[in-house]
Amino acid sequence: MEKQILFYDGKCGLCNHVVQFVMRYEKNTDLYFSPIESEFAKRFFQEKGCDQPDLSTFYLYREFQLYTQSTGAIKLIQNLKWYFKILYLFQIIPICQRDQLYRFVARNRKRFSLKKCINPSEYKERFLID
Repeated sequence: MEKQILFYDGKCGLCNHVVQFVMRYEKNTDLYFSPIESEFAKRFFQEKGCDQPDLSTFYLYREFQLYTQSTGAIKLIQNLKWYFKILYLFQIIPICQRDQLYRFVARNRKRFSLKKCINPSEYKERFLID
């Protein structure tokens, strides 16, 4: 089975907060993390034949599929504890509207920044960097 990987903007405080949130509330430790700027991410996207990743979104790689924007966020719920399952209700919103909201948050993420940084060395085995 191939790894599940969450690619995120490593320089974004909001993105780092999301990673910390996932690590705090995940139901197991099957998910790996990689900053989009890392050498690992660059190789990964090249090997998969994908375009250069966009820093304004995160990417979730699961079951040989790459999910982005709101669909990636909804798929990420599967990694969280049972009481977050209510967030699946966002699936009833048409994808064009969900992604529009996602892009609004992404454009303004520096304003929403929580200035939280992750020290990957604390969780070395879960972060794919090199």
